[in-house]
Amino acid sequence: MTTDQLSTLLKDKQTELSQRITAIEADFKKGRSADFSEQTTECENDEVLDGIHHEAKRELSLVTQAIKRIEDGNYGICQQCDEQINPDRLEALPYTTTCIDCAK
Repeated sequence: MTTDQLSTLLKDKQTELSQRITAIEADFKKGRSADFSEQTTECENDEVLDGIHHEAKRELSLVTQAIKRIEDGNYGICQQCDEQINPDRLEALPYTTTCIDCAK
């Protein structure tokens, strides 16, 4: 996969994650039911949504950093050992910052 293709893939992922985060935040702002039993279910759902929200924000940060590395010309270089990251690893996990050896 070329750097341009990876950049497009990452920008699409960035858009998808931003939309997911916006939708979750909109759900948090929605009012809650007056029914106590319904509030319990909503509270449980909020806990799950909070976890998804946190993970989406973390992944969005990683994607944004990968886009920046592409723009800076240092994409695909392990941030721990300065060696090239295997292209297969980058294709599987395009926002990775480490080679497989350093990830272990």
